[in-house]
Amino acid sequence: MKQASLVLATALLSLPAWIPSAALAQKRIPKLPGYDECPLGYVNDLKQHCNSPIYYEMKPTNGKPCESGWMNVGAGYCKKKTLGIF
Repeated sequence: MKQASLVLATALLSLPAWIPSAALAQKRIPKLPGYDECPLGYVNDLKQHCNSPIYYEMKPTNGKPCESGWMNVGAGYCKKKTLGIF
């Protein structure tokens, strides 16, 4: 019985690793054409991407203002506001 509980607990704890998540894609974003820097909250990897240890929901501005509920974080990106603040 104890072994069955251990196997079940291990399976449940590793479940997030098996399910693909959109969050992973947001930790590493490409630098947009015409920008050499990274948006606020991201670190330049000195190649063609920007990395962050924190998940942010990001989308390119495409030269337009950010929509309501989103804020401009520079380098051609908008970040979704969380908790109505940042």
